[in-house]
Amino acid sequence: MSDRETGPPAGAAGPAGTPSPLPPPALEIASGYAFGGPALDLGALLWDGACLPGTRVRVPLSVLNRHGLVAGATGTGKTKTLQLLAEQLSARGVPVFLADVKGDLSGISAPGEEDGRVRARAAETGQIWTATGFPAEFLALGGTGPGVPVRATVTSFGPVLLAKVLRLNRTQEESLALVFHYADTKGLELIDLKDLRAVVAFLTSDEGRAELKAVGGVSAATAGVILRALTALEAQGAGGFFGEPEFDTGQLLRTAPDGRGMVSVLGLAAVQDRPRLFSTFLMWLLADLFHDLPEVGDTDRPRLVFFLDEAHLLFHDASAAFLESITRTVRLIRSKGVGVFFVTQTPKDVPADVLAQLGNRVQHALRAFTPDDRTALTATVRTFPDSAYDLEELLTGLGTGEAVVTVLDERGAPTPVAATRLHAPESSMGPVDAAALERAVTSSPLFGRYARAVDRESAYEKLTDPAAEPAPRAPGRASGRERPSAGERERPSVVEQVVDSGVFRSLARSLGTQIGREITRSLFGTARRRR
Repeated sequence: MSDRETGPPAGAAGPAGTPSPLPPPALEIASGYAFGGPALDLGALLWDGACLPGTRVRVPLSVLNRHGLVAGATGTGKTKTLQLLAEQLSARGVPVFLADVKGDLSGISAPGEEDGRVRARAAETGQIWTATGFPAEFLALGGTGPGVPVRATVTSFGPVLLAKVLRLNRTQEESLALVFHYADTKGLELIDLKDLRAVVAFLTSDEGRAELKAVGGVSAATAGVILRALTALEAQGAGGFFGEPEFDTGQLLRTAPDGRGMVSVLGLAAVQDRPRLFSTFLMWLLADLFHDLPEVGDTDRPRLVFFLDEAHLLFHDASAAFLESITRTVRLIRSKGVGVFFVTQTPKDVPADVLAQLGNRVQHALRAFTPDDRTALTATVRTFPDSAYDLEELLTGLGTGEAVVTVLDERGAPTPVAATRLHAPESSMGPVDAAALERAVTSSPLFGRYARAVDRESAYEKLTDPAAEPAPRAPGRASGRERPSAGERERPSVVEQVVDSGVFRSLARSLGTQIGREITRSLFGTARRRR
């Protein structure tokens, strides 16, 4: 979607040049969306069963770092709302990240097809519709599915996020954090799951029991639980998600040569049967961005907008520490210029402390077929400001592609609640074919850097190879040899690794462990680093 305006501003003249008569409540709603600065057009106001194409419902570009919620029952159009927002953000030069759980968002890279339904929707909402494809990068978690592989080292992932993946309780999570602390201080680099498994196995062995006792607070039984959980996770095929080269989340901030924001689509359809893993990986991406980006405060546009689909999976069975970390990250990342949109079925899927930070709301239809549905509907209505609508009746009667909207205005105040018929996306509303997707992936400038996994010497090799140099026994003692061996001289230099393999980030991160320093960790326990 280009920067052109789509239809006349709210309350402007109709097609014949005569003022559009609006009843006072509708006029008051329309005036609440007449922003002066750049804004994304969501659609046209619905009032008393009629669509008013001259009254546009919009969201200012400057408040999209204040986060948002897109909610609604299955089949009500949430995915198309994501696509609509992503298109306009890209057109405005803002990079976008999309978690594609169902596998149907790859079409954003291809122009849409103008059929009868698209023409009708454009006419109803006053949209000037033009088939347009947008610059897209396709990613895949650990290379599972089509896309540039996204991996993280175990050290970078950290104990809090990993504890959620492993389904550990609070005591076991704290014990895992101590294992990470031990590995950090002993110079044992945790690159992939076999590294962490080797450290835990060592601590439970006859040789390592004294070390386990020195760690403090980790019982042999708890270490055994962690070891079994790691083995089960590897057996499920999750080992490929951890390793090197680790994905540089700064790649999500790129723009295309024509100035449009790059849309990074993380395909999750191939791993949707492992929701705990992929939802936690999404939070790793966000936490990694948080600690790399400088403070920018409020700007005229966000640096990145992050869409988390199936957001309820993030919070299901989450520990108190995990929920607290999500809440703090969402609250603080706004000042880094990053907006986060949670996409789920009902607002009650999102904890109250997180929901309170979501200033922009697009609520699609809800169903009330059961008493639980009715309770959820009532709870949803209470989360909206007072409005001129009967929201309980309205939310159960909305059609596909219609939503109740309230956003923050340019002063940061909530806009009036507006029933809205949303515009149609201009890109393809279905996935691109497999051949086109494969071509896009292999031609990506990121493919050569991340496609091939690298397995360098780390904790596993140090603990299982008798010839390997032992880890340092105390903080502050250097572990590196003064002269490299012949094999080391044949390896590529650090600069070559930056250019050729992209491993430098992980090497730099593990430098702290190699000289016996504990790695400083973030809110999620992820390893901090500076780019």
